[in-house]
Amino acid sequence: MRILVTGGAGFLGARLAREILQRGQLCGQPVKELVIADLFPAPADLQADPRVKSHAGPMLEQGELLASGFDGVFHLASAVSGECELDFDLGMRSNLDSTRLLLDSIRRSGKVSRFVFASSVAVFGPYADQPMPALVTDTSLPSPQTSYGTQKLMLEYLVADQTRKGFIDGSSARLMTVTVRPGKPNGAASSFFSGIIREPLAEVESVCPVDASVSHPVSSPGTTIRSLIAVFEASQATLGNRLALNLPGLNVTVQQMLDALEKVAGKAVRSRVRFERDERIAGIVGNWARGASSERANALGLQADSSFESIIEQYIDDCRKQPGYPAEALKGL
Repeated sequence: MRILVTGGAGFLGARLAREILQRGQLCGQPVKELVIADLFPAPADLQADPRVKSHAGPMLEQGELLASGFDGVFHLASAVSGECELDFDLGMRSNLDSTRLLLDSIRRSGKVSRFVFASSVAVFGPYADQPMPALVTDTSLPSPQTSYGTQKLMLEYLVADQTRKGFIDGSSARLMTVTVRPGKPNGAASSFFSGIIREPLAEVESVCPVDASVSHPVSSPGTTIRSLIAVFEASQATLGNRLALNLPGLNVTVQQMLDALEKVAGKAVRSRVRFERDERIAGIVGNWARGASSERANALGLQADSSFESIIEQYIDDCRKQPGYPAEALKGL
């Protein structure tokens, strides 16, 4: 198989690429070439693998590459939520325009690619006459209240329509917020969901911009990667008529996250988090899902993380074993 991972130089994309290379196959077929397309070159360990071809630059300038034909595509490249709210044109260009180019290029190649689009739980939101339910399900009506969520929903429809037309064999996996991410904070409104764990473990103070009572579905990187691969390997007959599904998530409050941090790492680490409300971030997060269910993903054998303590423990283990994690990541332990 020849596989494309867009956004493959980023944290989640690179981790997905490593998992695919380690498995060596998808859908029972060997992966002979893994193409990574991103704004930046793939990490050195990936480029060292002879099966990897790394391409750097804006996706809108990579039409020839995208039209070269792939057996499978994982489309993770995206501008993040906070960026899309601050810069509408950036979000439309990076999310909608780039994905349309990708889909059009695949169609021109004449090769029907199995295609997994990384959508988001941000497609759900409340209206005045439609309050946010306690749990958003696979059949909840999407009603995004951010530009990012709106762009993700538009792309879900594009993926579904191009699958209906036979141009791709597609599905849309709605990711829960992935935590704990390594490195520095990014422009996502959800960045603090990692920051309030990552920074204290690195002996750095962290500011939580929302109330401790805020609840949200989250997923560890490992669970997210396994889920994306399982959706890729699921047939359309298994997925049924609805091609968008929620990935498993652990429904947790900020307070429960901090309690788990104290349980795993101690009071001194927990004390490095303070609350300072940011109205812009709080306003965005206030329109997000408080919890989610994933019956269709569960039917594929997928399960959410067992506890937030296990998510923190996975991060600590990753810091010791995974490439790309800074050496000082556990300085505060």
